[in-house]
Amino acid sequence: MTAQSPAPPTAPTPSGLAPALGAYLIWGFLPLYLMLVNTIPAVEFVGWRIIWTLPFCLVIVALRGQFAEVLAALRSPRTLLALLASAVLIGINWFVYIWAIMAGEVYATSIGYYLNPLLNVLLGTLFLGEKLSQRQWLAVAIATIAAALLAAGALTSLWISLSLGFSFALYGFVRKQVVVGSLPGLTIESAILLLPAAAIAAWYAAGPQGSSFGQDPMLSGLIILSGVVTAVPLLLFALAARRMDYSTLGFLQYIAPTIVFFLGLFVFDQPLAPIKLVSFVLIWIAVAIFASDLWAKRKAASA
Repeated sequence: MTAQSPAPPTAPTPSGLAPALGAYLIWGFLPLYLMLVNTIPAVEFVGWRIIWTLPFCLVIVALRGQFAEVLAALRSPRTLLALLASAVLIGINWFVYIWAIMAGEVYATSIGYYLNPLLNVLLGTLFLGEKLSQRQWLAVAIATIAAALLAAGALTSLWISLSLGFSFALYGFVRKQVVVGSLPGLTIESAILLLPAAAIAAWYAAGPQGSSFGQDPMLSGLIILSGVVTAVPLLLFALAARRMDYSTLGFLQYIAPTIVFFLGLFVFDQPLAPIKLVSFVLIWIAVAIFASDLWAKRKAASA
């Protein structure tokens, strides 16, 4: 009787933490890049951003040999319809965010992405069957109060915050339901948006000021870079969304608006009203409670 050979060890499931942190750090510091291109009209820049995201994605798809996944997604009506919805949502998000930063509404964008994780939690619990502990619900309640205070103190720019929060929460929710890799999905989304983006670029090129691309080498280089700063964090986010609980992913997103908050305070020299300061402090308390609960659970699981 021969001894049974031991089963090969199971490879550990990749964690979504690293890609999530990478995405949120890039998004947090994105206003610094946008201020370098603030001479470009926001609508035109969104068009160029889409145009240069697609070739960047296609190059990576070719290097990773993922064209078969792209074609498989294109053959699925359900997947294609979902990616059409996610493309529209991310297009709206890009325009509102870029316009707001260029218009100096830095705190409004920060508020929007503070609201977004609350919406992620709501979607996760209502539609994905995810459960929150009592401490996590306490964190949600505190963050909700903080978001309400922020909204009450910024009624004139509330539409910016709500548009950003809802569009990105729904984008992440839709992408989590689609059985397609992060890179093939983003490639198809960019292709869907390419026609309107090209129309926007052509319209500005025919205008009295001409196209912003091709006139100045430095500015043109920054426009091309928009494809990289667009694709990389979205790829990381889509990867993270498929590897971790949506509720946890939502609370990690507080990293990005916190960075934007400090940029608005120390780099853009925007005045900070007392009610906003109180709200931000409450949000940081909520994040600390939620993070400590997650840490305690992981520590207990590994014991």
